[in-house]
Amino acid sequence: MISVAETTDLAICHALRRTVFIEEQAVPEEDELDDRDADAVHLLATVDGRAMGSARLLLDGPTATIGRVCVLAEARGTGLGKALMRAALDSLRARGVTTAELGAQVHAIGFYEALGFVAEGPEYMDAGIPHRHMVLAL
Repeated sequence: MISVAETTDLAICHALRRTVFIEEQAVPEEDELDDRDADAVHLLATVDGRAMGSARLLLDGPTATIGRVCVLAEARGTGLGKALMRAALDSLRARGVTTAELGAQVHAIGFYEALGFVAEGPEYMDAGIPHRHMVLAL
């Protein structure tokens, strides 16, 4: 069973992000780990109690950035990523946020479009990976 909840357990979020971004995608550690975690709301997605994904919400008044969205390879295609993103959007709406933004890896644009996000602007590189800015009015 998939479950998504807010967490203060940064160690598990960092471990998931390390696996997906640093080890799997070769993102430099200094690009992945920053000083924004202390200011963020963190979501943890579990399957039958086992941590399988996480996301970070950075709030800035009526706008929020969803970032560091990761799902372990073995859980991709199971609906966990969609559940994680829906929980993130619900959390933002509950906080009065009216616009959600994110930087999507180009290969994942279709995933975010299915959730209602719209790509804006040109492609750009982040940590050596092509991205596009995406926005969703809540």
